Amino acid sequence: MNGLNRKYTWYWMVVLLIGLAALSGCPKKAEVTMMPEAQQTPAAEAVAPPEQKEEAAKTADEAGREGAATTLAKGLQPVYFDFDRSSIRDEARAVMKANAEWIKAHPQSNIKIEGNGDERGTIEYNQALGQRRASNAKKYLTDMGISGRRISLVSYGKEKPSCTESTESCWQKNRRDEFVVVPD
Repeated sequence: MNGLNRKYTWYWMVVLLIGLAALSGCPKKAEVTMMPEAQQTPAAEAVAPPEQKEEAAKTADEAGREGAATTLAKGLQPVYFDFDRSSIRDEARAVMKANAEWIKAHPQSNIKIEGNGDERGTIEYNQALGQRRASNAKKYLTDMGISGRRISLVSYGKEKPSCTESTESCWQKNRRDEFVVVPD
């Protein structure tokens, strides 16, 4: 009878391990928040002429004064990534430095870094890539003296594109981290 108990014990251990493996492998859904269009910072601003940037900044300032719960910060700019990469590009370092200075100048503000990817690849892959991008941006900011407690992360993967065309220039705009001020 002892052999029979041992057989059932192994059986239940295998069933338990398979169940745990199945549950831990399920992808998590990204937090999805809706923001009015006036508050979204178009990725095209990074390449727009200065006059258009100033006009877009004024629009963002006006939208921020209207009192939305979660807004894109007026002084924070998105950071863009290379295809299938999560490291901060050399040309993005100046943007990250300016973002760090803005965050330091607003010590009451907490920031959410939203990692995004382009439409290529699976949902799960892009979720993970967006998370790595947001994590690298957070590390960059904490290395510059920003408290990690002020920064939260979310990955939208490919679920929140800023451009919907299937072109390289559009995909580049979607491979980004956005910096959002969150309410206390």
